Amino acid sequence: MRRLACLLVLAACGGGNPPPETTAPAHAGPPAPPAPPPINRTLLALNVNGARLTYRLNGDSGAQVVVFIHGSLSDLNAWRGQEAIFAQRYRALVYSRRYHRPNPPVEDNETYSPKLHAEDLAALLMTLDLAPAHVIGSSYGAAVALALAREHPALVRSLVLAEPPMFPLLSGSELGASVRSAFFSNTLDPARRAFARGDSVGGIRTLYDGLSGGFGRFDNLSTAARAELLTHAFELRREMLANREQYSPTVSCAELGRVTTPVLLLKGERSPRAFQLISDELARCMQNDTTVTIPGAGHPPHLGNPSYYNQVVLRYLMTH
Repeated sequence: MRRLACLLVLAACGGGNPPPETTAPAHAGPPAPPAPPPINRTLLALNVNGARLTYRLNGDSGAQVVVFIHGSLSDLNAWRGQEAIFAQRYRALVYSRRYHRPNPPVEDNETYSPKLHAEDLAALLMTLDLAPAHVIGSSYGAAVALALAREHPALVRSLVLAEPPMFPLLSGSELGASVRSAFFSNTLDPARRAFARGDSVGGIRTLYDGLSGGFGRFDNLSTAARAELLTHAFELRREMLANREQYSPTVSCAELGRVTTPVLLLKGERSPRAFQLISDELARCMQNDTTVTIPGAGHPPHLGNPSYYNQVVLRYLMTH
């Protein structure tokens, strides 16, 4: 583990992509990396745990399984930069969480929470006989991944967690509490109020600006990009209006320290301060020495620098 951590730190310090293992002769340029094979775009769906989940599988059926869990304002297509690359070595599963398209927009009596989504995924993995799996989570998907590892450790081979919004972890220090309060006041609370009054556009704008690190970011997007984000209004409304104690439950440092699943923690160099501090707290509580900052990336890191992200995560998985 510590040898891997050292390799990852060396890669992270240089910025850009990690150097190749070997150097080509001076008279010849390095060969172009082979293009990943085309992936199967066929979508399948299963009814599990009271929800219909859409998913896609690619890669050798005999390989270890890697499952990707997307965050907010997102769906299974969030992993376009990873799916084909990882499917060359692993059995790659991408899926859309409950409420997220193209799943049906069902108004059920469930509360949007890491526990609910973790139970959905547990049922999906067991139904498809894909456990144990390497579980890779982004943003809220990382909170779901951690909940899965805590509730169903036998289903999880390793964890890759990128900036879960576990805001209660910030309450233990004066700095953390201040950063948490500012993020709620500037982002989560106004987004919640917008959805409560039926203003989906205002809610999405506020959340997107807060997550991407600056006011006006949503309005500066292309028309197509704004339209794409607005298609996520249904699930985001459920998320923002969910009971806060269930949406972002308190997990003590001692509880996190009892997680024995191997964990890689990732954070973006340009991500909002709240997410970076949460990552630091996770590393401290889980006594984790495998943390990597993705250079040049914001929240979520896998979108800001996919090449670097992929190399770091693949290198980690190969040792677990």
